[in-house]
Amino acid sequence: MANYYIYLISSLPALSFGAKPPFSFDHFLNSCKGLVSDEDMSLIRSAGNAGLNCLAVKNTTLKKLAAFETMLRNELVKIRSSRKKIDPAKYLRGEECPESVYAAHIAINAYRKPSLLEAEKALDRERWARLEELAIGRYFDIDILIIYACKLLILEKWNKIQSAQTHKMLEEVLN
Repeated sequence: MANYYIYLISSLPALSFGAKPPFSFDHFLNSCKGLVSDEDMSLIRSAGNAGLNCLAVKNTTLKKLAAFETMLRNELVKIRSSRKKIDPAKYLRGEECPESVYAAHIAINAYRKPSLLEAEKALDRERWARLEELAIGRYFDIDILIIYACKLLILEKWNKIQSAQTHKMLEEVLN
């Protein structure tokens, strides 16, 4: 039963989009120490790295998340560059990652939102939905911990945005 974390995963509170995170990402990492192997801990830590290379990642869930994020960002680049009438080629990343009409649809819908905040929330809802899809059929393995970490990071970001008093904090969180 190596790499199955039944007790740890069973003890984690449920997460829902828009809710306040039950604890911080750092607290989550500390909870995993001693219960999760060092190799799996490094996978959990890398969950928040949106710049993962699709080919370099060994874990299937992280590979799918990196591909989704790359597709989404590339579609946003294409939309923004067409509006500014510049060539998007130098800004596109991850040629090895597949393209998707689904990602284009998400990007267009987010781009059409009246405010930056609403657009980012729409993108994070789609990221959350993708995480939910990846969780189907998984229960007590490392992939569920990676998905949980990603969801926790999304909740943490929105908690910071909601508690921020200035636009400067919003820009820091979104960047």
